[in-house]
Amino acid sequence: MRAVIIVLDSFGIGCLPDAAKYGDEGCNTLRSCVERGGARLPNMQRAGLFNIDGCGWAPGTGAPQARFARASEISAGKDTTTGHWELAGTVLSKPFPVFPDGFPEQLMRRLSEKTGRGILCNRPASGTQIINELGDEHVRTGNIIVYTSADSVLQIAAHTDVVPLNELYAICAAARELCVGEYAVGRVIARPFNGHSGHYVRTADRHDFSLEPGTTVFDLVKDDGMECVGIGKIGDIFAQKGLTRSLPSKGNQACTDSLCEVLRQEFDGLVMCNLVDFDMQYGHRRDCAGYAGALEAFDAGLPGILGLLRRDDMLIVTADHGCDPAWRGTDHTREYIPVLCFGEGIEPGNAGTRAGFGCVGATAAKWLGVRYTLSGVSII
Repeated sequence: MRAVIIVLDSFGIGCLPDAAKYGDEGCNTLRSCVERGGARLPNMQRAGLFNIDGCGWAPGTGAPQARFARASEISAGKDTTTGHWELAGTVLSKPFPVFPDGFPEQLMRRLSEKTGRGILCNRPASGTQIINELGDEHVRTGNIIVYTSADSVLQIAAHTDVVPLNELYAICAAARELCVGEYAVGRVIARPFNGHSGHYVRTADRHDFSLEPGTTVFDLVKDDGMECVGIGKIGDIFAQKGLTRSLPSKGNQACTDSLCEVLRQEFDGLVMCNLVDFDMQYGHRRDCAGYAGALEAFDAGLPGILGLLRRDDMLIVTADHGCDPAWRGTDHTREYIPVLCFGEGIEPGNAGTRAGFGCVGATAAKWLGVRYTLSGVSII
């Protein structure tokens, strides 16, 4: 018996009632992908995607084939860590700190002293732009590029010929140790790059150093003697806590391939797979057509994933926040998430609107027969 959760990173389906507090009133990632990007999603449509509450602007097709709902976020914030943690049962009462003016000088001084390298940038920036803006100075001086975004992140970029990958990871681990208390960002992210002047490019060796969550559904399932498998950046997001296996594949296709390989294996337990490209490649870059194309690719592959399920498996397709590719700026957007449940014995139909992303983890735990002792949310 297995519960499989696929997180379409940033696939929101309409603004939450409190979206105005985040400057996001009116955002809708799904709608932008369909109406501006031209996305056609026949398999998720048949499952009931457009029958979800609030999605009446796009007609469903026939009787839905899955059980479907939308979930609202209880936690304060709209970032990757907050969303994933809530999916797994950890609710945050206050958001992780952000640093729109850069990090305090005291923190940067301590990081420099601890690593023996100077600091460049120290402000919000686009990662692809900042390495080309400061790449030459970094190569010349050996100083590391530290930057942030609208999310609660401290990102450190370095050329692999200047700062070897293992050293960059060690620098990020040192930053993680320093980022506590008022500086406790959700993630410290290693951003290695290579190339030459005017043509610097990031490599696929990104690594996230997250805070450790409290008890999650992974811990409950693991303690019951079952496997917990994280695919993509799940291991980073949960600081490996509660996982029995971590497959840090990079990109949608590689993660989907890893998921399919895992589903061909015999075991009982929980699998969570993050598909990051929707967010990283298209949402933040405000690329409606690219986002739509990535959704179509996932939709086309969904029947193949369903075909690998055993009779006693359940699959949930969901998200962790929004990132409307037609919205202003480059930040995430505060949105409802979809919840599509597939499996033999699951009655198709509308499960309505659920308070808390934790309904996903609770539903997975219920399916596996695990006693769910986390936040009191209903199952789908």
